[in-house]
Amino acid sequence: MLLSIPSFWQENQALVILLCILVVVLPLLVFYIIKARRDHPKGLIPAAIANMGERFGYYIMNAVLLLFLCSKFGISDDAAGWIYAVFYFLIYVLSLPGGIIADRTQKYKGTIIAGLTTMALGYGLLSIPVFSDQPYGGWVLIFTCFALLIIAFGNGLFKGNLQAIVGQMYDNLEAEAAKKGPEALEAVKGRRDSGFQIFYVFINIGGVVAPFIAPLLREFWLKAHNLAYNADLPRLCHKLIETPAAMTAGDTANLATLASKVGHSGVVDGAFCSEYLNIFNTGVHFSFIASVLAMLISLGVFAWAMKRLPNPVKKQKEVKASQEEIQSDAKEIRQRMYALFAVLAVVVFFWFSFHQNGQALSVFARDFVTTDNIAPEIWQCINPFFVIVLTPIIMFAFAALAKRGKEISTPRKIALGMFITALAYIFLIVVAIVNGYPSGEEFKGLDESVKIGMKTGPYVLILTYFFLTVAELFISPLGLSFVSKIAPKHLQGICQGLWLSSTAIGNLFIALGVTMLNQFPQQWMCWAVFAGFCLISMTVMLGMMKWLERIVAGK
Repeated sequence: MLLSIPSFWQENQALVILLCILVVVLPLLVFYIIKARRDHPKGLIPAAIANMGERFGYYIMNAVLLLFLCSKFGISDDAAGWIYAVFYFLIYVLSLPGGIIADRTQKYKGTIIAGLTTMALGYGLLSIPVFSDQPYGGWVLIFTCFALLIIAFGNGLFKGNLQAIVGQMYDNLEAEAAKKGPEALEAVKGRRDSGFQIFYVFINIGGVVAPFIAPLLREFWLKAHNLAYNADLPRLCHKLIETPAAMTAGDTANLATLASKVGHSGVVDGAFCSEYLNIFNTGVHFSFIASVLAMLISLGVFAWAMKRLPNPVKKQKEVKASQEEIQSDAKEIRQRMYALFAVLAVVVFFWFSFHQNGQALSVFARDFVTTDNIAPEIWQCINPFFVIVLTPIIMFAFAALAKRGKEISTPRKIALGMFITALAYIFLIVVAIVNGYPSGEEFKGLDESVKIGMKTGPYVLILTYFFLTVAELFISPLGLSFVSKIAPKHLQGICQGLWLSSTAIGNLFIALGVTMLNQFPQQWMCWAVFAGFCLISMTVMLGMMKWLERIVAGK
């Protein structure tokens, strides 16, 4: 029995890792549920579970999107990166019109249901395994982009409005506490940050499992056809089919080597390449069926809990307000919005750097990291895993500081998060310099044996994602809390949409990460760009700190 363990591990590494993750995550999930039921509004857990299901479906697709576009259509990393970036931009920027629709109609819950239904339709279209003989996919690529547009529109209706409802839970909690006196109010004021942290953890419980779904189904489908997974083979298959004259002697030799590795013993020609690509990508298409099911589960949970959830409220009209009161109210709203826009301008650069997990870091994992039988997409589970594990530690640290009267303000936490993001890329700079990594394009042209000798270990990805996750916990859930604190009551959906729009702007430019990785003469130059942006953003944030802290405190 013991002798079979190494071979089982070698053949089922992804599955074993998933099971180990679940062993750690499930007890923590119980911990978060108990804490939420004891200290937080009753609607938090249903809202978080609805969000968790939606994020699970979303991250199934997100984990593989860039590499899937390359493997299915044969387009370059750069072209796939820009499709991914525009999709990611739309995912977040459409939350602004989604928030406007909900604010104006006051039908937040109906808007959320429409969003989940629309996303289920988009994932359903993606699950259809259609192929084309035209170069770069022809109409099939257009069809895929159309499905992504539908998903983005549905997400815009869903995401910001659910966050607005969570914010309203804490508005109501604080309003009830205020009726009991200043001490009761002070006791619940700190719960908003921790509540959004718990809400954020549930997002990542979906995210930690999702990256395994598409690779495991893809590998299952390949095994069913007596083939195996290889990340480099699709690129060479497309090159042989679409531009055979461009195949070099090195390409031909590498193609033959990789074909034998995946279990093919016959002639390596266009017929084999077409067959491998269709089987390789059909398994990914089937994984999107799981995304459809996840949307439907979220829809069921939200519909069940809908009556228990509040709606953000309209601003009450003041019938007999004096001119001075009107001006004072307008000035306060302007100050809050100025503070919001100031923070949004800073966190754009965080999202530009952080969301390289689906861009430059995915390409880096595919090309520069020795991952054996673990698909490069699966390494994206490290980030949500760290979110789940590290959140209680960070919550405990923040609570301990607050008890000692040394509470760190939300704007200051965001500035610290920018610094920690910079540390992640400084670490990658050191790795790239020590290993002498060239540009991605130069690396791809090397012989397979040379590339294997230059690859680094998985610890690089693990440490990078550790830094990025700590930074994320200082910025993303606390940013949601920050927005809910300063947003005028009648503009909560719009303000959450604005927060997500800043994410969208950062996401629009994330494809530059792949371009820099592939085109800069030395790889360290790519990572230096991200480190520099984060350090500059941190400095700007610190310069605004006193003003932001006054606005948050309502002074």
